[in-house]
Amino acid sequence: MEIPDSSFRRRLLIEALTGLAADAQAQAGWLVRHGVMADEIALDFDHAFCMAEALVAEGQLTCGVMVDLREIDVILSGMSNGENGDRWTRDALSTDEGWAQVRRLARRILVAELGEWQQPLPEITVIR
Repeated sequence: MEIPDSSFRRRLLIEALTGLAADAQAQAGWLVRHGVMADEIALDFDHAFCMAEALVAEGQLTCGVMVDLREIDVILSGMSNGENGDRWTRDALSTDEGWAQVRRLARRILVAELGEWQQPLPEITVIR
């Protein structure tokens, strides 16, 4: 299996952060448009986060953002136990403090990496 190049992996991380950074209303619209649940936003980040340290080593990501990336991972992981199902609804995107914290951190990373946080939400293909 061929390993995707670092620019592709960086794009996946930026797209995942864009989803996390978006306003709650935009996130909810994206979920409806693609027919997915709120956890898809976190799953996209989880997949991309696994590559972050390699991106730093390759010079595709600044080392300084790793603290914020790790904090996002901790927050989302903390939201993921079985007792927190209410945190994974479209409504929770605008009311839950965890989502608000993740949003602030993702925006800070995007500003550090791109100079601004507002990016178009990525298009995805859902295979069912």
